[in-house]
Order: sequence, then structure tokens, then C-alpha cells
Amino acid sequence: MKSTSPALPFAVALLVLAGCHAPSATEATNSDQGEFNTGNTPPGMVWVPGGEFTMGSNDTLAWPEEQPAHRVTVKGFFMDTTEVTNAQFAAFVEATGYVTDAEKAPVLEEIMAQVPPGTPPPKPEDLVPGSLVFNPVGKELHDCGWLEWWSWTHGADWRHPEGPGSSIADRMDHPVVQVSWNDAVAYCAWAGKRLPTEAEWERAARGGVEQQPFVWGTEKPTDELVKCNSWQGPFPRENSGKDGYVRTAPVGRFAPNGFGLYDMAGNVWEWCSDWLDMTLYARRVGQLVTDPQGPSKSNDPDRPYEPLRAQRGGSFLCHDTYCWRYRPSARQGSTPDSGMSHVGFRCVKDSQ
Repeated sequence: MKSTSPALPFAVALLVLAGCHAPSATEATNSDQGEFNTGNTPPGMVWVPGGEFTMGSNDTLAWPEEQPAHRVTVKGFFMDTTEVTNAQFAAFVEATGYVTDAEKAPVLEEIMAQVPPGTPPPKPEDLVPGSLVFNPVGKELHDCGWLEWWSWTHGADWRHPEGPGSSIADRMDHPVVQVSWNDAVAYCAWAGKRLPTEAEWERAARGGVEQQPFVWGTEKPTDELVKCNSWQGPFPRENSGKDGYVRTAPVGRFAPNGFGLYDMAGNVWEWCSDWLDMTLYARRVGQLVTDPQGPSKSNDPDRPYEPLRAQRGGSFLCHDTYCWRYRPSARQGSTPDSGMSHVGFRCVKDSQ
């Protein structure tokens, strides 16, 4: 049964306290090789050649927002080989004094603008810095809901991903988490880069191969077949850690895809630059879409009051009995000011 749980924004979490969603494989087309890197590749990045590819999926695993598959072309670009790490983000904060959204107290007016009229406000004691943290609930999936395993945690931020008492001291090579879209954009600007569009991200994730359900091919991960940092064991009761990790993993620990990019499936969700429109693909049928930059605003009929930015790639919470969003076409979104313990990002850079 497919899960319908969204990426939970902090506004919703606070209000709860008040009261991871077939064509045969073909090789990349010749046009995929038509644009080459003619300059020097920046350190820690790889060149993703421009070209035409199939975006989205008509596979039986695909969620409605991934459908229908359609043709898109993008220009070539550089992409970070891994997600931005705690060490890299720490260098940014040290250089700039930047304060993340999770380290600031939520603004009541901003929260109330993201919920239906008449919704009771959060408790004043919850309007303090914090973020959303996942914790196993000790129950079987059919006995609980996603609001039970996500909690608004005072003091959770990028330095303390699970809240006070947690630390990144031994996780400097792990992807930074508890960073909002705003935080990711600020880092990218400092680094002279930007966030990828959804089209760029999916083009990169597919590694030059068309219409495969996973970035590595056709094999579906299971509790025994480990292909990326994902959940093994009964979700959400217990992660066995068969892949070596129960939360984030150091970047680059699993095999890269065809472009030399690591962790394009699992580990952490990655912010993209686009607003998330859950019905966008239906409007692209029969078109060749050129270098799409995303819609002008977000659109999710189930979350009409929330402005949502797109996320890609799945995370360590993905499991084949729950959301199976560790696929290159999978999409979800969250509000630009929300951080979570399974969301990070990576950067891209134009060739000119």
C-alpha cells in the first residue's frame, strides 16, 4: 500500500503539538553526448552532459506526481559528486556567521499563513528554535501514522541533528541535515554555485541511462539486497542497519552512478530550486520541454496553504513496504523554511 504522508513542515508539526510518496530500459540517445565540458572541472564536481532524456515515470512503482513520463532536454552542467557535508557547511558558517532557520524561533504569523483558516495556533512554548526529528516508534506500520514518528524537537539543528545531546563531531563526512531550502540557497551563493532544477537533478541521477526504475538499474532494494543507505527491517519500528547505518551515512560509501555521482538514491533527500507542482507533468504531455526552470508557484491539492520547494532522491527512511522513493523520478516537497533530519542538498554550477 502506498503511503500518503507528506514531508512534514515545521508549521504542521507545531500545530500537531498544539492539538518517503514499466518501460524497458534503453541506452542514452546520441544527443546525450552532444554537449561536452570544454572547461576545467571544479574540485569535487563532475560534468553532467546536456541532452534529451525521459523525465518522470510510467512504471507501476511511480506515484501520481511522477506521471506521465515525458521528454525533456537540459544543457550540460557541473554537479557536486556528493551531498554537502557537515564539514563543508561548517566552513560556510565559520566564514559568514550564517544562522540557519532551525536556529531561529518560528514566527507565528508565518506559521498561520500555511494552515487552513480557523486552525488553532501553536503553544507559545513551542515557538522556540527547533526542527523535525525522526525516531522509531516501536510499532508496526499498520498500528501507527507518520505523525507518531516525526516530532518537533526544541534545539534540533544542523549541529545537533537529533536535538540537544546529539552531535556531528563524529559525522563531519556525513551530509548536513536540518537545513532548509533557504539555508541551502545561502550556502550555494557563498560557494559560487546554485541548487539544481528538478530536471537537472533527474538527468544527473539517471547517469546517462534511460527509463531505469533505479539509479543502478532494475534491482529493487530489499532487507537483504542493499543498494544504498535506506531502511532495512520493519518500518518504522526498527532499522536493522544492515547497510551499516541507521541514520545518515558518510557521503560516497555506496557505488556511484554512470556520471560518477554518489548517493543519488537514499541517504538524504536533496533540495532542488523548483517550486513543487504535483500536477505539472500532466501539462507537459506531447511536448519536448527545454531546460525547464520549474513552475512559478507550488501546487499540491492536498496541501493548498503551504508553499513547497521540491526535494529529490529519497533518504535513509525509504523502505519497500512504505514509500520506495529512492528512485530517480520520485518527488516530494516541503516549505522553504523547514529542516528535517533526513534532508540535505548538493550544488550545481553552470559551465560559463
